[in-house]
Amino acid sequence: MSETSGPFAPGFVERPYWWEAAPPTLAEIPLPDTAEVAIIGGGIAGLATALELGRNGIKALVIDREPIGWGASSRNGGALSGAGSLGKVRSDLVEAFGAKFVSELAAEGEQAFEDFEALVQREQLDCQYVRCGRFVGAHAPKAMEGLKRRAEMINATGSEEAFLVPRERVHEEIATDRYYGGMQLLRAASLDPAKYVRSLAQAAERAGATLVSGVEFRGQHRKADGSFLVETSRGPIRARHLMMATNGYTGAAAPWHRRRLIPVASYMIATEQIGEERVRAVLPKLRVYGDTKKILYYFRPSPDYTRVLFGGRASFVDGDTRRSAATLHRFMTDLMPDLADVRLTHSWKGNVAFAFDMMPHVGVHDGIHYAMACNGSGVVTMTHFGRVAAQQIMGGGNSVSAFTRLKFPTKPFYNGTPWFMPIVGTAYQLRDRLDGWHVKGRR
Repeated sequence: MSETSGPFAPGFVERPYWWEAAPPTLAEIPLPDTAEVAIIGGGIAGLATALELGRNGIKALVIDREPIGWGASSRNGGALSGAGSLGKVRSDLVEAFGAKFVSELAAEGEQAFEDFEALVQREQLDCQYVRCGRFVGAHAPKAMEGLKRRAEMINATGSEEAFLVPRERVHEEIATDRYYGGMQLLRAASLDPAKYVRSLAQAAERAGATLVSGVEFRGQHRKADGSFLVETSRGPIRARHLMMATNGYTGAAAPWHRRRLIPVASYMIATEQIGEERVRAVLPKLRVYGDTKKILYYFRPSPDYTRVLFGGRASFVDGDTRRSAATLHRFMTDLMPDLADVRLTHSWKGNVAFAFDMMPHVGVHDGIHYAMACNGSGVVTMTHFGRVAAQQIMGGGNSVSAFTRLKFPTKPFYNGTPWFMPIVGTAYQLRDRLDGWHVKGRR
């Protein structure tokens, strides 16, 4: 197959579209041998923690095996919402945790969104932030019941900004006949994730943080006084506090955390430039979009409104991004047939991390702080959890977040390698098919 055959445009690259304007930052500077706080992972969670610590007079050290922001923090779709992300958890959420506790989680999610907007303004983060709203499509008639419960949960926080959209009005949101209705969220936004993580890193450095790339975390030992000896590929670091912020890239050197995370590759494509008029023809409100399927889609216009960016679970194994691009192109054009002739310029993937309870987690274990398992909704969540982790490091205790009261579960014999994902993927495909969802043109 030639480079330009099939859905591929001339110059097609297997690289995040976002990196054209803001590639991850190399920070190859000398590694300090001591730190008040050592943070493993230079993504959103680690940088947000370092920024909050710096604003309170504590200079953190952030290390990453790759360039700062290289992981999912700069590869995601750049879609933001508050408590709306809680709707992706299992249907027995209230039964499992109790109505009062779930209300606390929802209220915190909504407040986290407001805090995020305040952070962007306060730090003057250059990230093309736009409050555009979100549309979630119902892939089957019964999915509308789930969206109704989500809207009620969100509106119970006092926001009153979630609305159901009947099937006959779906075309006001997206040019498709595939959805049976949907939910509109007004408290939702978009940004350029690579620009956001770059600006967040710059803000953390202004606050006194030291960011170092090319440093692999190889283990830690807790000393009698409660401090840590952190082993790295460039020598040991003595740190008063330690935080893990590696999420979908957590390695064997952090076995307790790794056993609680299910890393899953998520795939995205960017279309060639088709112009704002044509983008508006398929996405009239220029929102961020998702749906209710097990194998969900998420998509949006590019920040300049000249392309469509489309993502999903194109594979449940660690597949190559050229093949996944062809799969996502089929998904996209099946959903929005008006894009059938549009070709692709970029394809990429990034690891998201799920927890077994499908909830995000922040807390402390054996003195090690962590913020992990964003379950595919990490920009606001991990920014908020960075602030929570910093407050805990400074002695804030569990009162700083309702999420700190969640146990971080694992399963017997699980070691962090998700061997079961192909089985889960097949089950998800079957579930979607039983609901009536079929992708035309599947090969």
